[in-house]
Amino acid sequence: MTPTPREAETRIGPIGALLCRVMFLAICLPGPILLSVAVSQSPSLSAADFWGLLAGGLLATIIGGGFGAWGLRLVTRSRRDARRLAATGVAATAEILAVANHLGGEDPGLKLRLRISGTGFATFEAETIRADDPAFVPGAFLAAVVDPEERVFSFV
Repeated sequence: MTPTPREAETRIGPIGALLCRVMFLAICLPGPILLSVAVSQSPSLSAADFWGLLAGGLLATIIGGGFGAWGLRLVTRSRRDARRLAATGVAATAEILAVANHLGGEDPGLKLRLRISGTGFATFEAETIRADDPAFVPGAFLAAVVDPEERVFSFV
């Protein structure tokens, strides 16, 4: 079974990856800190304060832990994609098949339907979102790099 084609995550360098990991770790910490304060200070706290700290700590742990784990996974995937494309990536050509307006998120752009072909892998189709550019018209070609095994691609 061949994996579904996907565009590589935005490349993050080593310093950026370190800063992102520190930031996502900092997002994970407030919940466990609140829980430890609630447990360690329980004899001197009123019942309402204890249960408030405990509930706040649990909520912050669940939300912060989930968001932190998601962010760490995103950074790791970005670094892995960049390494794989550098090591095993082959040159490819992406032909734009269709262009549509994309209004999702904060930055509107274009949704491109692509046919990606090159030597060493079977031609496949994929979609990507790009900033609005008059050069993106059906029939135009873009230079790309593809990891044939994982079907991960990136534009050059």
